[in-house]
Amino acid sequence: MRIAIVGAGAIGAFMGARLALAGEDVTLVARGAHLDAMQRDGLTLLSSGPDGEEVSEHASPRSVATPREAGPQEVVILTVKAHQLTDIAPQLEPLYGPATSVVTAQNGVPWWYFHGVEGPLAETRLPSVDPGGIIWDSITPERVIGSIVYPATELAGPGIVRHVSGDRFSLGELDGSRSPRVRQLSRAMIAAGLRTSVRRRLRNELWVKLWGNVAFNPISVLTGSTLAAICTHPGTRALARTAMLEAEAVAHALGEQFKIDVDQRIEGAAAVGEHKTSMLQDYERGRQLEIGAIVAAVVEVAGLVGVPTPTIEALYALTSLADERLRP
Repeated sequence: MRIAIVGAGAIGAFMGARLALAGEDVTLVARGAHLDAMQRDGLTLLSSGPDGEEVSEHASPRSVATPREAGPQEVVILTVKAHQLTDIAPQLEPLYGPATSVVTAQNGVPWWYFHGVEGPLAETRLPSVDPGGIIWDSITPERVIGSIVYPATELAGPGIVRHVSGDRFSLGELDGSRSPRVRQLSRAMIAAGLRTSVRRRLRNELWVKLWGNVAFNPISVLTGSTLAAICTHPGTRALARTAMLEAEAVAHALGEQFKIDVDQRIEGAAAVGEHKTSMLQDYERGRQLEIGAIVAAVVEVAGLVGVPTPTIEALYALTSLADERLRP
């Protein structure tokens, strides 16, 4: 398959390396020193072996600076942050052929969430994640295969990606079907060593992940704390629980039900240990935060279904100010 990965940072480079090593025709779209290193030396993937030793693998996917250089693809995987899609979406046209699929791999509520659903919210667009409808109009939801990404990865240096943990991915058509295109992509990812499932109810799984992110991510930024610290401190645990109950009520109003309760979800986060959320890592590096898709979108959807979310709104207000202070 011809596969382009746009925004090939840590997770994108990890996916690209695995797919390239499995023999897929992979093109990475990246920038800066990371791109320079991949064009010069290829891509190095570091991971842990069966006895805990570090294993190094080398892949040589094509690496380019723009979608135009990449040319038409069968699959485009977007591994940029959600707030970067508005700028990037209009630039993707050169990647498209008549049947090109676009895999969205962002955290939070996706811009396509209400496409194809039944009821009064059908085809509703969300300004919190897609201001002006630019992403919707540029990509179009018909191209989209939704995904949920679970592995933890990091860039150890330009052209070097370290796989920290996890190999699980979920894919899903927005209408819940097991289409030939999603099954073909799943098979390619499985062959590349990525544990991939095709889900009929991807939106439900999306909410289970978001259930924790909407609370833990902003609290981590405001306190500078890891998941273990947030979940064991009585005050922040109670705060996270309250926010998560609000998010659960929003999900229920949309017809989603969870198989675990809020305390089990918190214990699952605590078990991750001394891990910094991706939002805290971005904050410490001075990068714009993903609060639109992860926090603001929950508030926006809550307003659409008439569910009060005062705790989430307070977390959004505080984290928004922290985010603004990152930029002049």
